[in-house]
Amino acid sequence: MPSFQFSPESEPEEIDSVTLTDNEGRTLECYVENALEAEDGTYILLMPVDIPVVILYWDEQLEEEEDTNVILLEDKAEIKDIFPDARAVLAELDLVLSFTAFTLTVKGELPPIEDDGILNLDLDIEEQPLDSEELQFLADFYHKNQKYSVYTPLAPLLFLAKYDLLGEISLVSPDDQRMQPILEDLLFEDTE
Repeated sequence: MPSFQFSPESEPEEIDSVTLTDNEGRTLECYVENALEAEDGTYILLMPVDIPVVILYWDEQLEEEEDTNVILLEDKAEIKDIFPDARAVLAELDLVLSFTAFTLTVKGELPPIEDDGILNLDLDIEEQPLDSEELQFLADFYHKNQKYSVYTPLAPLLFLAKYDLLGEISLVSPDDQRMQPILEDLLFEDTE
């Protein structure tokens, strides 16, 4: 079960950041973007301090349109295998790649966004209809004759968490219907 570093003497509204830790001991430092008090605790919206990235590859066996044969690399063993190559190519851009909890991240200044470097990736999630995400190209590299590409999402990566009355923090699924009003309040509170 993921654990979280949190200072119990501070109130959630006063916390600037939280460190998430996954089951494998990797950490991810996140800013607390917003907090909302509820009867069962405080819900917090978190955003990684460093820049999230994803690694994609194209399945050469699919003879369809270029964007339909792109595959998001999610297998942790394969990510560990190609990680040194990805880290080296990003270092050439003065970006430091880290294998953090819940996502890969980079530190450094991203190159300017160029229209021809934007990829619209259709996400086919089991319980949801096709959703599209815009990604900014960072670099290509090869590992064992397979071409990989590193991209960063243009939309911020957000985590929904709950700080309960016992002082424990746990991630909460934003897909849970009961969380929808809380998530909307956290997302849109500042815009009103």
